Amino acid sequence: MNWDPLLQEVRSKLNEQTPGDSPDSRRLFHGRGRCYPGLECVCVDSYHPALLVTLFEAYDGEDLLAEQLWALGQPAGYTGVAVQRRYQRGAPIEWQCGEPLEAPVARRGALKFPLTFDRQNVGFFLDIEPGRQWLEQQVREKAGGVDQLKLLNLFSFTCAFSVVARAAGELEVLNVDLNKGVLKRGQANHQVNQLASKGIRFLAMDALRDFKRYDRRGPFQLVVVDPPTRQRGSFDAAENYARQLELLPGCLADDADLLLVLNSPAHSEQYFRALIEAAHPGYSVVERLPQNPDFPDSDPDAALKMLHVKFKRG
Repeated sequence: MNWDPLLQEVRSKLNEQTPGDSPDSRRLFHGRGRCYPGLECVCVDSYHPALLVTLFEAYDGEDLLAEQLWALGQPAGYTGVAVQRRYQRGAPIEWQCGEPLEAPVARRGALKFPLTFDRQNVGFFLDIEPGRQWLEQQVREKAGGVDQLKLLNLFSFTCAFSVVARAAGELEVLNVDLNKGVLKRGQANHQVNQLASKGIRFLAMDALRDFKRYDRRGPFQLVVVDPPTRQRGSFDAAENYARQLELLPGCLADDADLLLVLNSPAHSEQYFRALIEAAHPGYSVVERLPQNPDFPDSDPDAALKMLHVKFKRG
């Protein structure tokens, strides 16, 4: 297997790092965007001082790839290379070079997010960083100028949006996710960053089916909706997203800003815009947020879609 295009990209990004620093976590190579023929099923992420290789299909020369990445990473201060084979049952992660990192973390400026290298999803999504930057800016602009600023964070996973929002300014946040385990990790993420817990709530509920159980905790001036494309028995974007958007105005402020996310390669931006605009006359799409440059994609419609949507009642 010719790993040269991957190694060249990784080398270039590692050279951008300042020696001695603990750089922000980022994707060093993104094969899933189909910009590198033959490497569509491999990605490399930096969680300094760990490098994580994710393989979605089997490749010849996987061990050689780890060794070559180790040769690049060790001089840059990395202490180990882990490989996750998503094509194997349980998506096991094996430390193939260097030393295992006992407590890996994702870094974002001064913020830290503990990771779990023993699960399929390590706990922090790198591709949605433009969305976190958008939310950060929204909170900075609104905090202090809006009475009781509130954020509704649906499908909150490990609550990275909540952490970023609370770090940016004073507000209340309602994190909703069906999985109690990820909500506990979300609470831990706030604690490890020494963020005040007052006004930050975590509800283990179904964002769609349990809407009537949390809608009165608003009105919310900010909303993030970042659902899984398909979660068996719970949510299917193609079937349920429109209904979620139809319900949302019931808990929104008269003037609200939403970040709506769709991570489905099968659905285009035009489809997503039409779905939003048909859900309620108060919605209007402001813009699609720029793609994270570390996640190039040969087809923009197949890439992660992050839309800033304005809601105005009446």
